[in-house]
Formats: sequence, C-alpha cells, structure tokens
Amino acid sequence: MLDHVSLKVSDFARSRAFYDAALKPLAMSLVMGDGQYFGGYGAADKPVFWIGAGGGAGSTHVAFTAKDRPTVDAFYSAALAAGGRDNGAPGVRAHYHPTYYGAFVFDPDGNNIEAVCHAAA
Repeated sequence: MLDHVSLKVSDFARSRAFYDAALKPLAMSLVMGDGQYFGGYGAADKPVFWIGAGGGAGSTHVAFTAKDRPTVDAFYSAALAAGGRDNGAPGVRAHYHPTYYGAFVFDPDGNNIEAVCHAAA
C-alpha cells in the first residue's frame, strides 16, 4: 500500500497554484510543508502527495482516486483552468476495465496527473 508520492518541480509557486486548484475537487489541500520549497497535499493532517523544488523531468504518472465521475470531471476542468494541458478528457477507459472512468492532464512540468473513479455510473 502506498503511503505518499513526491514530485520534484521546476517552479514551486507555479506548481503550488496548479495543484491547489486541480486537487480542490478531490477534497485535497496543502496540509504540511514550508509553502515555499516543499508541501504535502491531503485531507485533514495526512499528506499523501508532495511537491518540492528542485527539478522536474516530466516523466512521472500519479493517479488520484475520485469518489465519483462528476468529481473526475471537476478535477479535469480545474486542472485545465489552472494551466494544465489535456492528456485525455474524462471518459470510460474500457481497455483497463469496464467501469474505469478517468481524466488525464499534464502539470506545469509535464507530469501525467490523473483522477480516476472505478465505480459504475
């Protein structure tokens, strides 16, 4: 079981603004860190996703669980509005399994960020 995931980012302030907006529909916010060089996102006081200054190769994929399909849609819209780039609009990905509903965006460093719901519509 995964405890947390970390990404190195090239511009912390830009990435923080992106993730603040993109993760809000998933009920995640910045809950730990110094706010200038590193920060952890999660719910309550449990960070599960970290960003930190120091690079950014754009080769990482992170998938966040969404509670339902409208939340996947909201993530996608929020991420694009925050400067993300489309990498797969919300929809069923039956090649994974019949109820896999996901959306994909590239963050400011080119990392592939996804929100997915496994439940049926």
